[in-house]
Amino acid sequence: MILLLNGAFGIGKTTVARLLVARLPRACLFDPEIIGIALQRSARLAGRTVDDFQDLRSWRKLTITGLRLARAFRPNVVVPMAFSNPAYLDEIRLGIARFERRVFHFCLVAPVEVVHERLSRRTLDPEDAAWQHRRASECCRAHTSEEFATHVTAAGRLPDEIAAELERAVTVA
Repeated sequence: MILLLNGAFGIGKTTVARLLVARLPRACLFDPEIIGIALQRSARLAGRTVDDFQDLRSWRKLTITGLRLARAFRPNVVVPMAFSNPAYLDEIRLGIARFERRVFHFCLVAPVEVVHERLSRRTLDPEDAAWQHRRASECCRAHTSEEFATHVTAAGRLPDEIAAELERAVTVA
């Protein structure tokens, strides 16, 4: 089973994902951001600027390949990622569906003010903070649409409550 845990920057995806990994049997966390950061740095070395690594087709292909490898070694893979482009999300989901029939997609949602408040508690350099606030706003707008359902309310809830809800959802299905 692969569980895509979507949501805006700062909403708590990685925290909930770690809790899920602890709850699900033989689960692992797969963070495709690591692939993206490496590709962004490579692009910079080549003199190109990439604002969002998700725009790179190579990132999407490598993410699918990495998930296939992770799934070969673990029955449950949890993936925290902030998708806001429905086409990219679909590409990843379709790629996964070629090798895994149990694919779940949940999107953590909260009002943008809640997300910005959470982000402001992080220690970031001003450039990263501005980028994350801008992208969080874009994600919060995008995530209201049906392409990003199943929505899971994150505001006013503890990460452990959310993880328990998601665990129930995937074990019942």
